[in-house]
Amino acid sequence: MGLGFGLLSAQLRPGEPKNWESAYDETLRLAEHAEQSGFSSVWTTEHHFVDDGYMPSLLVTSAAIAARTSTIEIGTGVLLAPLHDPIRLAEDAATVQLISKGRLTLGLGLGWSPVELAAMGPGKRLRGRATEEILQILPKAWSGDPIDHSGDIYQLPRVGIRPAPRKPIPIVVGGGAEAAVRRAARHAAGFFSNSPAEHLVKQVAWANDEMAKTGRDPRTFRWLHYSIMYPAADVRQGWDEAGQHIWHLTWKYGDMVASASRSGSIPAAPLLTQGRRDDLKERTVYVGPSEWIVEQLQDLRQRAGVPIEFVARSYLHTLHYGAQTELMDRIAAEIAPHV
Repeated sequence: MGLGFGLLSAQLRPGEPKNWESAYDETLRLAEHAEQSGFSSVWTTEHHFVDDGYMPSLLVTSAAIAARTSTIEIGTGVLLAPLHDPIRLAEDAATVQLISKGRLTLGLGLGWSPVELAAMGPGKRLRGRATEEILQILPKAWSGDPIDHSGDIYQLPRVGIRPAPRKPIPIVVGGGAEAAVRRAARHAAGFFSNSPAEHLVKQVAWANDEMAKTGRDPRTFRWLHYSIMYPAADVRQGWDEAGQHIWHLTWKYGDMVASASRSGSIPAAPLLTQGRRDDLKERTVYVGPSEWIVEQLQDLRQRAGVPIEFVARSYLHTLHYGAQTELMDRIAAEIAPHV
């Protein structure tokens, strides 16, 4: 099944000059390195207004990745659907699919940031309905034939999206809630999760229940699971090397709303305490010997009871380029062949 890599976000490191060009150059080189290292897919992630430049334009970046690679699957993990006009989204995704010669997988999510939803979307209350309608619009738009749509959120005149991809672009839905899983089972090719095993088992049950209502074969549904992986000689060494980088990545989500209206330098996360480390260990964060990480992933797949494809969420944006590529090479050599 292969192992994917991500989630590329082109964020700047705290304390460094705001060199956005360098951040995107590094991101594209990492995508190339992912293909050269044998990863099966590379994934990007979207947020807006973040002071460190967290990637806002996934399909623009995906087109650049497509031009720099030739075989690797290119996924958005995830693009925040309610923040996008559905016609523009259909056109841009179709363009990426053409440039990449069919390698795009469009991962869609709801979004959660009140700042993003207020500035760009229909608001938190309507984001689920907006996503539901977008999931209905996109496959019809990619048919190449004129379509129209009359919904609660979107009113579209009869128009044709051209050029159209040769075949529909596969869509996966990301999230954690039951509603997101059931929405995926109704309208998408699969689901993009990072839930711990106990919740993942529930997600599989929800999806299977929803597919049973429509007679859909569960074997046609794709399961993707992303988690932080950091192989090291032992657990202590791994956390000593990577703990602060992992903590900064997760801490930044709590800082995003405040950073939207902040100017000045990019702050670093507070120091990683033992308590914070223990909290991280309760999430899908695997730090330790490669053999142990492989065992955790295999156990997750067995407990879920579905053929999960894994994505190493091991892009740690505070790592410098050389350390990041070394990490990618270890994962590709020591984990990918066994999952």
